[in-house]
Amino acid sequence: GTPGISDPGYRVVNLAKKEGIEVIAIPGPSAVTAALSISGIPTDHFYFEGFLPPKKGRKKRFELLESFPATVVIFESPHRVIRTLDDIHNYWGNRIISVCRELTKMYEESFIGYVTDAEKYFSKSKPKGEFVLLISKEGYALD
Repeated sequence: GTPGISDPGYRVVNLAKKEGIEVIAIPGPSAVTAALSISGIPTDHFYFEGFLPPKKGRKKRFELLESFPATVVIFESPHRVIRTLDDIHNYWGNRIISVCRELTKMYEESFIGYVTDAEKYFSKSKPKGEFVLLISKEGYALD
């Protein structure tokens, strides 16, 4: 299997990132697996949401997902990523998040930190590319 999925490998990834060591994913069949394996947040339980509704039903989805005791994986377009980060903050608070952009491509980028830090970071310039957001379960903190 892929290291870092359903094992404590996320701790190694987390430590590597703290030490400034870049962790990248090898191209494979799923952005979900790739993002989880390099996220640095718990991967023992996760829920794949995919794309959130753009309007109708969006609030209900956030309310439902808030109670999940697992990392929540969301796909997002560059046009809505800032809005989704704002919504995550408004509905769930300032949780730990990993934001992966353009996985396995030339401009690959991986961010880990609090939602408010991600909002600031990705608001600096117009977001580009495909995003995978991995939101930690409530109460998770970086060591």
